[in-house]
Amino acid sequence: MDLIIKPTELCNFKCTFCSSTQLTNEKKNWLKHDQIFEFLTRFPETKTIIVNGGDPLMMTPDYYWKIIKWLDERDYSTSLALTTNLWPFYKKPSLWVDLFNNDRVGVTTSFQYGGGRLKGDYTEFTEEDFWKCSNAMLEYCNYRPDFISVITRENEHNAIKNVELAKYMSEDVQPQGTLHNFWRQEKTGVECKLNYAMMSGEQAEPFLLSDIYSYYVEIYNKGLAPWEFNTRQMMLAIGDRATTCPLSRKCDEGIRCLQPDGDYYSCGAFGDDKDKAIDFKEEMSGKFFTPLQDDIKLSTMKKGCYTCPMFNICNGCRKTIKDYKEAGVVEKHCEKMKTIGKYILRANKSDLQMTPYVNEEATW
Repeated sequence: MDLIIKPTELCNFKCTFCSSTQLTNEKKNWLKHDQIFEFLTRFPETKTIIVNGGDPLMMTPDYYWKIIKWLDERDYSTSLALTTNLWPFYKKPSLWVDLFNNDRVGVTTSFQYGGGRLKGDYTEFTEEDFWKCSNAMLEYCNYRPDFISVITRENEHNAIKNVELAKYMSEDVQPQGTLHNFWRQEKTGVECKLNYAMMSGEQAEPFLLSDIYSYYVEIYNKGLAPWEFNTRQMMLAIGDRATTCPLSRKCDEGIRCLQPDGDYYSCGAFGDDKDKAIDFKEEMSGKFFTPLQDDIKLSTMKKGCYTCPMFNICNGCRKTIKDYKEAGVVEKHCEKMKTIGKYILRANKSDLQMTPYVNEEATW
């Protein structure tokens, strides 16, 4: 089990694509420790607490030290993975350096070319700014953090450039370890994770899965896959080999999300929409819920998916299924996916053949 926590909706950045702007009605609300500890008592095997936001550094370091103290006292093996823009760390590293160097803590950050990632004064977070943050991490924590790039219509022309930056920052060394899960002393290189924008918060439309997979295919063909997380996931997706978000259809069996108001979900992205909430008290009392798998409308984009070799890719993320049905872009996605599927099969070393495109219009 993994746990996503979003301690606060507050953020020092003003990104135009942010999905987490409607987590709470009261911006001042924050996730209380008691609820985190109750979850950890119920699920002591929790591997990682993934900290999103808002930005995690809008909380004080003491917020995280209290979690670490609780884990230490009970000899838990749980780690903390903070995903932060790192700007507060760059501005005042002394406040965060001890926390970031704790053995339980790993840090991932975010950057992409093409605008949209704005600092608090609404100026763009530039490559120069990103280097400042990465250099600060290298100086004080002895590694460069991996980074997530959110791809939208406005910045997609720079998608590959983000991966090339990761390779350059790695000095051509292939990354060791994965996002949110590494022993610091073994971490080398920098990994980029190109994520397609989902339809939540400030993002009014989803970025098409078929379009992002066109970029993954290009990354694979250019030999850049070692520096891009989702491309390697693509190379495992055919044949039911182990994959993680956003290609894990049974994710609600192994992850939970707690938000500032204490509401509780089986997916961080559904939490952004405040959809498919789980009764926290009921699950803490011993019950277990899989709300995403239980909703038949989230099973597939189309009926034809069941016979298509792209099934695991197109239907790997149930939030994507929901978004595409609501936005009315299922057929647009499917038609393009049929044209690039053969390249994905080739990357998976599969002998399967693509099925033809059929326009089903409304499946459900």
